[in-house]
Amino acid sequence: MNKVITDGVVLMPPAFGDGLDVWSSEDGTPGSLTYDGASNATLISADADFGTCFEVQKVESTQKIRSMAETPMLAGCYLRVSARVKAISGALPSVRIAGWAGGAGGAHVSGLVEVGDSVALTSYGEVVEVSAIIGGGNRTGVDLAWGRLPIFGHFGLDLIGTSGGVVRVEDIVIEDVTSVFLRKMIDVVDVQDYGAIGDGVTDNSAAFEAADADADGRDILVPEGTYYLGQTVTINNRMRFEGTLAMPDNAILQLTKNFEFESYEEAFGDETTALKKGIQALFNFTDHETFDLGGRSISLTGPIDVHAVVGNHDIFSTRRVLKNGEIRAQNSTNWDSVSVTETASYDASANDFQLTNVTNIASIAVGSLVQGTGVGREVYVKDIDTVTNTISLSNALYGAAASQSYTFTRFQYLLDFSGFAKISKLILENIDFNGGGVASGIILAKSGLTNTVKDCFFSSPADRGITSIGTACAGLNVDRNQFLSSEQPLAVADRTTIALNINTNDAKIRNNRVVRFKHFAVLTAGGYIISGNHFFQGDNQGTHDKTAGIVLTENYTNTVITSNYIDNCFIEWNNEHDGTPDNTGSSFSGLSIANNFCLISHVDPWFTLIRLKPYGADHFINGFNISGNVFKISGTDIDKIESYDDSFAPLDTNKTQEFTMVNNSFINVDYPTANPVTIEVSSSSTSNTWTGELAEYLPFGLPAKYVTAITPNGAITNSSNSAVFTQPYAETEQGANGDEIDIKWSSNVKGTVLCTVRADKLLGD
Repeated sequence: MNKVITDGVVLMPPAFGDGLDVWSSEDGTPGSLTYDGASNATLISADADFGTCFEVQKVESTQKIRSMAETPMLAGCYLRVSARVKAISGALPSVRIAGWAGGAGGAHVSGLVEVGDSVALTSYGEVVEVSAIIGGGNRTGVDLAWGRLPIFGHFGLDLIGTSGGVVRVEDIVIEDVTSVFLRKMIDVVDVQDYGAIGDGVTDNSAAFEAADADADGRDILVPEGTYYLGQTVTINNRMRFEGTLAMPDNAILQLTKNFEFESYEEAFGDETTALKKGIQALFNFTDHETFDLGGRSISLTGPIDVHAVVGNHDIFSTRRVLKNGEIRAQNSTNWDSVSVTETASYDASANDFQLTNVTNIASIAVGSLVQGTGVGREVYVKDIDTVTNTISLSNALYGAAASQSYTFTRFQYLLDFSGFAKISKLILENIDFNGGGVASGIILAKSGLTNTVKDCFFSSPADRGITSIGTACAGLNVDRNQFLSSEQPLAVADRTTIALNINTNDAKIRNNRVVRFKHFAVLTAGGYIISGNHFFQGDNQGTHDKTAGIVLTENYTNTVITSNYIDNCFIEWNNEHDGTPDNTGSSFSGLSIANNFCLISHVDPWFTLIRLKPYGADHFINGFNISGNVFKISGTDIDKIESYDDSFAPLDTNKTQEFTMVNNSFINVDYPTANPVTIEVSSSSTSNTWTGELAEYLPFGLPAKYVTAITPNGAITNSSNSAVFTQPYAETEQGANGDEIDIKWSSNVKGTVLCTVRADKLLGD
C-alpha cells in the first residue's frame, strides 16, 4: 500500500530551496518562528554532496528544524522521515528525526514519543543519514508509535548536544513505507496498525472499530496476542484471528460478515465461550437471524443459561435460528439434578396453578419438577415470588392436600431458556443435543408462541428431551426429530426419562422417531396434531405392562393422533392436570385416533392400547373417534384393545355420545370392538325373544344403548318352517351389565338377524 500512489496524498515537505519561510525553528505550528532571515541559517546553492541545501548553526540546546506543512497521518499508514546531514565546522552535535503530533482542531496530542534515536556526527564532511518510522501501531521497526489520535504531524530534525557547530542538511524526505509491514497478500487490515495492543488489558474497542471503518471490504487481521474489548463491538468486514479476544460477559461481538460458530471459536479460543457469545449476538443482532454451528461438536461441562448469556432481554419475539451442529455434555457434577423437599399450601378453588406458604422458597429453582401426593406427571415450577412465598405452576394438581410436602427436582439442560419471560419464533434446527446420560436437552421459556424444534437429535438425555415449564409450547412445532433414550437397556417399568411435555394448545408433533423412553409425550390442553411419528418402548421386556407412549391430560382435548407407528406402548387419556377433577362440562371429548399402525409384542392378555382414566366423578365419552387403525399383536393374543381405569372414579357409560369406533383391523385380538357394531343374533328353536350378547363387541364396557337396524339373514320361520314377515323390535341395556339386547317377535320364530347396535346416545337424545 502506498497512499502517494493510490490516493494522491502529498507527504513530502517543501524543498529548502523553495524558501525558508516554511521551515520553523520551533514546532512548525502556525505562527511559530521560521528560519526566513534568521542569523544562524542560510541556503547553500551548490554543495558538493547535496546540491542546494540548508545550513544552520546550532545555537539552541535543541535546535529544531520543522516543516510547517501538515503531513497527514492516515490510519494504517506508516511514514519514514529521513535526511542526509554532515558537519561543516565547530562542535560536533548529534542529530535525530523529530516531529510534533497534531490532533483534531490542530491541538497537540500529548503523551507520545516524538523523537527518534539520535546519531552522533563524528567528523567533518562525512555524510550521515538519519531516519525514523512513524505510524499508528506499536510494531517492530516503528520508532514513533502514535496510535489513532494524531491526524497530522510537523516533521523534521533536532540537533542536540554541544552548541556552536555548523551543519548542512539535504532536503528532508517523507515517504509511505506501509508495504514494509504488510504481508505478501495485502487484502488485510491489521488491528495493530490502528493502535490495538494484544496485552489482554488495554481496551482495543476503538482500534477495532477504526480498523473496520478503514477496511472497505478487506479482511481484518487480529494478530497473535490477547485483545481485550471492553464494550460491544460491531465489525462489518470479515475478521481473521491469529490471536484471541477477551470481553466482559455483557459486551457483544457482532461479526456481520462471518457470523458463524467457527469464527467465534477462533475469536475466543474456547468453544463454550464461542457458543455463548454467538448466542448472545444472535439475540441482539439485527443483521442476522441465524447462527450456524458449522457442523461442529461443542462440548459443555455445564448448562448454558441462555437468559444470563443474552443478558438484556426478558422478552424476545423476533425469528431466530440456531442450527447445524452437536452440543454435547461432558461428565461433570454441574449436571447433577438438585432436589429439595418443602411444605406448601394448595387451594384449587382460589388458584389451582399456585402453591402458597412455601417453606424455604429460596432453595427452589424455576423449572423444577414438582412431585407429591395428588400431583400429576410433568408439573413444573413456572415462576417464584420470594416476597409472598408463592410458586406458579405449569399445571394444576388433581388431588393435593391443603398443606403437604412436595419434592422439587431441578434437572440440568444443555440449553436453558427458563430465565426468559417470553420467547417466540425460536427455531432449533439440525442439532444433536447429546446429553451423554448426564444432561437433559432443552428447557423452554416461561411463555412464547410458535417456536420450532426440527431435524434434531436428542441423544441420551439424562431426564428429559424437551421440557416446557409454562406456555412457550403454544403452537410448538416438533418435526422430524430423533429422541434416543439413555435408558434403552432398562425394563420399561424402570425408566424415568420423558421425551417431551406440552402444557398449552396447538402443538404440531410430526414425523419424529422416539426410542425407549418412559413416555414419548405428556400433553396438557389440546388442539394437537400428532402425526407420522414412530414411538416405541421395545418388544423384549417380557409379558408385563408397558407404559404410555402418549399421555393426554386434558379431557377436552381437540386432538388428532393419525398415521403414527405406535410400537409396544399405549395411549392414555385422563384429566390428571385438573384442579377440580370432577366433571362439570363436556368431559372426555374431541379426540380422534385414526389410521395408525399399532404393534404390541409379548404382553399379557389384559393389555390394552387405548386407556381412559377419569380422575374425578361423572366423566363420560363425549366426542371420540377411533377409526382406520391396524392393531397387531405378536407373541400372544390380547382380549381387547381398549379399557378404562376406575381407580379414582368410574366412567359414566350411560352418557356416552358422539363415539365412533369403526373400520379398524385386529390381528390376534380376541374381541374386536366397534361402535356401532353389527352382530348376528339367532335362534335355532322358535321363541319370541332372542338375546344378543355384546360384552365382547362394545368398547370400554359400554352398554348396548340403541339398536339402529335389524335385518333378517335368510328366512325367519315358525315351527312349521313357514316364513314370517312381521317386524321385531329391540329392548336394549339388558342383562346385569346392560350389554345385552333382546329381539322381540310377535310370535315364536327362529332364524338369524343382523343387528346394528350403538353404545352412545343418538343426537338430540
